[in-house]
Amino acid sequence: MRTLNVWNMLNLLRNKITRSSQTMNLQQVAGRPVQLLLCTILAALCFLPAVNAQFNQGKNLNYRDFQSKNYYFGITLGYNQSDFKIYHSKDFILSDSFARAESVTGPGFNLGIVSNLRVGEYFDLRFLPTLSFVERNIRYITPGESGRIFQRPIESVLVELPFHVRYKSATYHDFRLFVIAGVKYSFDVASDSRTRQAAGIVKIAPTDFQLEYGAGIQFFFPYFIFSPEFKISQGMNNVLIFNDRLEQSNVLEKVLSRTFTISLHFEG
Repeated sequence: MRTLNVWNMLNLLRNKITRSSQTMNLQQVAGRPVQLLLCTILAALCFLPAVNAQFNQGKNLNYRDFQSKNYYFGITLGYNQSDFKIYHSKDFILSDSFARAESVTGPGFNLGIVSNLRVGEYFDLRFLPTLSFVERNIRYITPGESGRIFQRPIESVLVELPFHVRYKSATYHDFRLFVIAGVKYSFDVASDSRTRQAAGIVKIAPTDFQLEYGAGIQFFFPYFIFSPEFKISQGMNNVLIFNDRLEQSNVLEKVLSRTFTISLHFEG
C-alpha cells in the first residue's frame, strides 16, 4: 500500500494555484465587482464593531440626535470603475478584420450632493445628483497569432441623477448596516465636443438608464454621519449609436454600460 504524503498533495495544489494565478490578468480581476463588494463588507464587519465600541465607551450614543431629523443633506465622494457589456452581431462571425472585440475597464471619480428623506424607522428615500468622470475603452484585436490591438477610448463627464430606496438595520452602538436599490439617469455633457472631434469611430449615446444596488455602513459621529458605500450599476438600454458604414460598429449588436463605485458619504 502506498503511503499518502499530505505535504506533496499540498505542494501540487500550490503549484496549480500559482500557474492559474499567472494567467489571470488585471482585467479579469477588475471584472469581478460583486466578489470585491462582499469581501470588503465582510472585512469591515470584522474590525469596525470593536473600533466603534471603543469610540463610544463612556459616551452618549450619537445616533439618537439624528433620529429626530426627518431629512438631512450632505456630500459624497467616490471612485468608480466602468466598462461595457458587449454583444457581438452576426457580422462579427463573418468579419475578417476582427478576431475579438472586448471592453476594458477604466477608472474615474464622483462628486455629488446627498438628499435623504426618512420614511419610518428603517427606510429612506435618497436623491444624489452627481458629477462623474468616467473612462471606458473598447478594444479590437485583429486575427492571427500576432494580431494587432487598437482601442477606442471613451472619456465621459456624466451628470447623474440617482434615486434610491435604502433599508437600514437596527442600530448597534453608533453604527448600522444598510442596503440600497434604485434607478439612475445619466447624461454625458462632453458627448457633443467628442463627436465633433472624432470621425470614423464607434459612438456611444449620451443618455443612459441604469439599475443600481449596493450596501454600506453608517457611522454616527457627534456632528455628522459617515457612510462608506459600495454600489453596482447595470445599464438597461443599448448605448451604441449604430453606423452601418463603419466596420467597428457593424460587428457590435448591443453595448450596455456597467459601473462599480465606492462612495464616501458625509451627511448631517
